[in-house]
Amino acid sequence: MPAADTEEDILGLYRAHLSKGRATLAELFGSHMETSSEGAWLTTSDGERFLNAGGYGVFIMGARHPLVMEEVERQLRTHPTATRILLEPTVARAAEALVSVLPPALDRVHFSLSGAEAVETGLKLARAGGFRRTISMTGGYHGKTLGALSATAKEVYQRPFRPLVPDFLHLPFGDADALEAELSAHPGEVCVIVEPIQGEGGVIIPPEGYLKRVEELVRAHGGFLILDEVQSGFGRLGTWWGADIDGVVPDVLLTGKALGGGVLPVSAAIATRKAFRPFDKDPYVHTSTFSGQPVLMAAVQGAIRAMREEDLVAKSAKLGAELLPRIAEIAHRNIPELVVDVRGRGLLIGVELVEAGLAGELLIELFNHGVVANHSMNGSAVVRFTPPAILTDNDVAFLLNSFDLATQALIKGAATMPEGGN
Repeated sequence: MPAADTEEDILGLYRAHLSKGRATLAELFGSHMETSSEGAWLTTSDGERFLNAGGYGVFIMGARHPLVMEEVERQLRTHPTATRILLEPTVARAAEALVSVLPPALDRVHFSLSGAEAVETGLKLARAGGFRRTISMTGGYHGKTLGALSATAKEVYQRPFRPLVPDFLHLPFGDADALEAELSAHPGEVCVIVEPIQGEGGVIIPPEGYLKRVEELVRAHGGFLILDEVQSGFGRLGTWWGADIDGVVPDVLLTGKALGGGVLPVSAAIATRKAFRPFDKDPYVHTSTFSGQPVLMAAVQGAIRAMREEDLVAKSAKLGAELLPRIAEIAHRNIPELVVDVRGRGLLIGVELVEAGLAGELLIELFNHGVVANHSMNGSAVVRFTPPAILTDNDVAFLLNSFDLATQALIKGAATMPEGGN
């Protein structure tokens, strides 16, 4: 048998073949190597266990959920990959299951692998429908493929790849008046892509009623509305979709991350019949070899089954209502001078610190105390918690105790920093 991989071996391979930057990042977290996962926990090669409150929103039902694994393993044994020429039942059943948990008007599905691919699908539907101008929001995150990157309003990600797709404009998130001015200036021409809550922006929650107002303005001025729920959807906010909070029905809703049940990568763009018309007319105008492959569709069916049978949407709401005030209380007690805000909805919770460096230190301290969390790519001073909805009482106690210890360590470290340094 070959010798077991060591952390040093894998770091060397990262540097040689993947990314030197990723290797350096791994070293900041002690060069641990994750080798297995189950439920809310992951295990490293040296046997340490960590509560996974990160994963960028993928693990709403934890890792390797039995119902998802059951569906995937059955499909692997029979027909994992299809020709895409003949009829294939798993993609049809997955689409049926997905539209059953969406607003009724959304009944056409295009499956992809990544969230960015779903975004590209939505943007292409808008272009094919004649909407040549696109508005996205400052701080929004929609992915890094060329079209999606044009909507992702972050200078550091855009700069190396300019010129990007033309006719994209970025407006302040939550400013309905600015949006109205642009829509009224270009009636019938504008696609608006927006997140219900900006996850990568740092868990930014818009003013109450903003999303409904966006929908009303888009309809009043003959526009096209894409709701990016790749992170906020599929139970993450304590509702099936962020759209449900205000009763919004977009032309296209995008989902991903948790859609594959924490087992396989799957995303989807779900559209109204009218918005989907260009794809109905020509099945080859927008295609992907691995779109809707049977093993991926088995994961989707298993994920939706798990969400329903275990009532995970309601559990997400209940857990979030418990965690948010307790995390806020600990932060304001332990690090009052370092914390700006604690905010969230459901199981999307952000802790904003006074500077990005402190957010990085807090992530490391959380890891040192057994918890994986995430930074926010468009809000670098925000530590983001996206735990699964399957947390037990003991898991919740562990998470809160670890956050307590991590913030205590953070304030001690900040107190010993040289003035003006970090």
